Amino acid sequence: MMTKTLTLMSTALLLSTTALAQAETLRWARSGDALTLDPHSQNEGPTHTIRHQMYEPLIIRDVTGAFEPTLATEWGPSEDDPNVWVFKLREGVKFHDGADFTAEDVVFSFNRAKTENSDMKELINSITEVRAVDDYTVEMVTDGPNPILPSNLTNLFIMDKDWTEANNTVDVQDFEGGELTYATTNANGTGPYKLESREQDVKTVMTLNEDYWGKDQFPLDVTEIVYTPIQNAATRVAAMLSGEVDFLQDMPVQDLERVNNADGLVVKQAPQNRVIFFGMNQGADDIEADNVDGKNPLADARVRKAMSMAINRDAIQQVVMRGQSQPAGMIAPPFVNGWTEAMDAESTTDIEGAKALMEEAGYADGFSIRLDCPNDRYVNDEAICQAAVGMLGQIGVTVNLDAKPKAQHFPLITDGKTDFYMLGWGVPTYDSEYIFNFLVHGREGDIGTWNGTGYDNDALDAKIKSLASNTDLEARNADIADIWRVVQDETLYIPIHHQVLNWGMTDAVGIEVDPEDQPKVKYFTMK
Repeated sequence: MMTKTLTLMSTALLLSTTALAQAETLRWARSGDALTLDPHSQNEGPTHTIRHQMYEPLIIRDVTGAFEPTLATEWGPSEDDPNVWVFKLREGVKFHDGADFTAEDVVFSFNRAKTENSDMKELINSITEVRAVDDYTVEMVTDGPNPILPSNLTNLFIMDKDWTEANNTVDVQDFEGGELTYATTNANGTGPYKLESREQDVKTVMTLNEDYWGKDQFPLDVTEIVYTPIQNAATRVAAMLSGEVDFLQDMPVQDLERVNNADGLVVKQAPQNRVIFFGMNQGADDIEADNVDGKNPLADARVRKAMSMAINRDAIQQVVMRGQSQPAGMIAPPFVNGWTEAMDAESTTDIEGAKALMEEAGYADGFSIRLDCPNDRYVNDEAICQAAVGMLGQIGVTVNLDAKPKAQHFPLITDGKTDFYMLGWGVPTYDSEYIFNFLVHGREGDIGTWNGTGYDNDALDAKIKSLASNTDLEARNADIADIWRVVQDETLYIPIHHQVLNWGMTDAVGIEVDPEDQPKVKYFTMK
């Protein structure tokens, strides 16, 4: 009996030791935290990135940009009705609390994502109905054939209907209103990692979901994720160099060589699917952030053009970004359908020409204005804004810079409380319609929510809406080109540059840079 007991104890000790040896913690840091865990509250890159570890959409994109089945295994237009897309769901999937994933959860999640407080509603505004055919088949009805519907779904996360109802979080969090709900700090997804603990802006810990449906398809080498936002660039790098961090996003460009040359560390690089730009409130008759009484200088296209001409993008690339950017002339990245090399070269620096435009518009003596800028979201965001302050000063535009964390900055745009602001935009659909829906269409219900410019053009809005149901791709692309021509001619925004991604990691970490800047830890390998 004693021998059997000792054998059992030895076996248990061996298994415990083996499990400990196999346990791999990924210590992950970047400049800012997820704004919220509510799957439908905020359409923001770092926020999606954290949620991707715990929640899943029907479809994701791999690092090449190709679609990959996730909670849906098959999808396509119905053979009987071109206005219907049919999705076959993955069977045998469970939420973290053990509940079964079914079509009911998909219907619930999409209806939730279409509500007023959701920041995801533009992505699915062509969907008029989502219905469950059976437990593992969903049909989505659109207001006309939508040839690119799946492209809009890669960040649309699925929630457990029963869990959401039980925890009184059916309504999407009102982020801009400062609301906190159960879904803000808790998660119950189908993803590869479960939420262990979360302290906003301090640390989030996630542990491996042992019952994950994809455990035989993905490496899943990481058994614990410790995510730590570190706003200060020097502190982030110091943490990497001292061995406190295994994986670092938002690498400061001034430290790339230093990190890459350190023993046991490597920097990997790729162009990002994101553009950085300035927005201007041109729709108001008068604005608060300037010193001009009774009128709005930004309402004059000549002033907007002059401000764009004052920005020296090459200097920002060389001095501020240390070569880690690509000057932009339009607010679409080269990855995106509708981008053209010609339009991307249209932004030029011409101080004398800009001064002439300012004089022609009646602002020869210039004016002052406040620039709202984030300081923890984009690569060197505040430094870019500081550089722009000096450049705009050359044409008489005195800029007062107000930089703050993204959690305070973004509501200024969505609530219409800023007149001049920095924003960056990634395009997960790889199509210009996504840009137009959020940034060009006038604010109207579930569309134009990030258009802080006040620009509203009924004819252009109608053309934008028609893109969702235009199955003649050649004609659709022609409409996209026409819309871009208006955006460019109106100087709706001031493009700055396309971001370049730099990820720092120990040589024990195996992962390639994702152009969406959304690392999915289930793909990571650990030596």
